[in-house]
Amino acid sequence: MFPINLDLTRLSVALVGNGQATLNRLRQFDGDGAKYVTVYSEDPIPELVEQAGDRLQRYLPNSADVNAASIMFIIDIDLKKAAELASIAKAVGTIANVEDVKQYCDFSSPARIQRGDLMITVSTNGHSPRLAGRIRRALEKWLVPSWDKRLQELSKQREKWKADGADMQTLLRKTDEYIDQRRWLP
Repeated sequence: MFPINLDLTRLSVALVGNGQATLNRLRQFDGDGAKYVTVYSEDPIPELVEQAGDRLQRYLPNSADVNAASIMFIIDIDLKKAAELASIAKAVGTIANVEDVKQYCDFSSPARIQRGDLMITVSTNGHSPRLAGRIRRALEKWLVPSWDKRLQELSKQREKWKADGADMQTLLRKTDEYIDQRRWLP
């Protein structure tokens, strides 16, 4: 696996599913500022209907719908239908994830901790999402909310150093010194 962070404000997302897990993922996308999400659901729970609003399509996506998406998440639908959709995605070049069915996944979604622009992800490569979640919860206790302010402070300082002509090696050294002086890390 190769870790990347996707900017869902720029990519089109097809979200396929009917239940609570689909609703949870949609809320996550909405919280992340995803702009181009289409929800496909044959039998959506009422809360999903409400959250999706006019983004809801009450059918499973066809090949044209899948082709129009950059990325597709398939959650809580019949495995046979999920496998068919994953096959269509592969044929048209859309990357897909069938939640908790590794054999049909082009990628996995890591557990994550976020404090502003600081994000730490934990992945087990799909082998144990529960373990990744437990590790995430342990890290959340250490990664207190003030890390967002620390990152902003460090970013401003880094921009000053760059404006003063610091090269990459100097930026690295000054960043380490700044962090060490403030005892932010053990």
